[in-house]
Amino acid sequence: MKATITQFDARALESEWTRLRRHAAAEQPELLLLPEMCFSPWFCASPRRSDLTWERAAHDHAYWLGRLPELGARRIVGTAPRNIGGTAPRNIGGKRFNSAYLWTDDGGIRWIHHKTYLPNDDGYWEANWYDRAPIDFEPLCSGDLSLGIMICTELWFMQHAREYGRRAVQLLLNPRSTPLHTNDKWLAGGRAAAVVSGAFCLSSNHAGHAGRMELGGAGWICDPDGVPLATTSAEEPFVTLNLDLEMANEAKSTYPRYVDDCEF
Repeated sequence: MKATITQFDARALESEWTRLRRHAAAEQPELLLLPEMCFSPWFCASPRRSDLTWERAAHDHAYWLGRLPELGARRIVGTAPRNIGGTAPRNIGGKRFNSAYLWTDDGGIRWIHHKTYLPNDDGYWEANWYDRAPIDFEPLCSGDLSLGIMICTELWFMQHAREYGRRAVQLLLNPRSTPLHTNDKWLAGGRAAAVVSGAFCLSSNHAGHAGRMELGGAGWICDPDGVPLATTSAEEPFVTLNLDLEMANEAKSTYPRYVDDCEF
């Protein structure tokens, strides 16, 4: 299947969107992965939560989610700020989540996971901005494809990658927003998650700046043995590869995935 990874600057969405539309029209991917909460500038760079900023970001994401059909992909995965429960205008009594979605050309938006593991330090004050969700890492089937989602920081909790592998996930998807100086570390994490799960591991990332912080770009695709197959860059912000999903199916029975880790 053809899969596309991306990086782009949320401060220049119209021009970035036009470039992505052209790429998707040429490549016609069956799956396209977008960065974490990519339809607004990275507001979690500020430690001070603003209800107005949150609501504006949620509104902007709703607008851009309505334009996903323009990309012409069969499936699109990303995340968005989302209010659940509560009353308008400021979600009083409700929860705020960073929620992953799967959009399909025949079914529209399906919300599939809320982010569980939230950082709270310089540039990533996420626990200040929204709620931590209960642990819930369920594989998702879309046609013949089996997906697992780990949003940004969740990648480092490898027990979930292991469990996704046990449950025959073929693609492990990691939408993220991470800074430039950590690019090598994140690629190492993606390679390890691919090996642990026996799945292709795909990541897409913000580019540009959030305040004084430079965001890293550098989306990647790793094969089930952790070999990097492609990375995005400023020169090539969108990359599409044809992935042999049978490699992921076969990897489940090879080292180290077959090793029994159940208690005696």
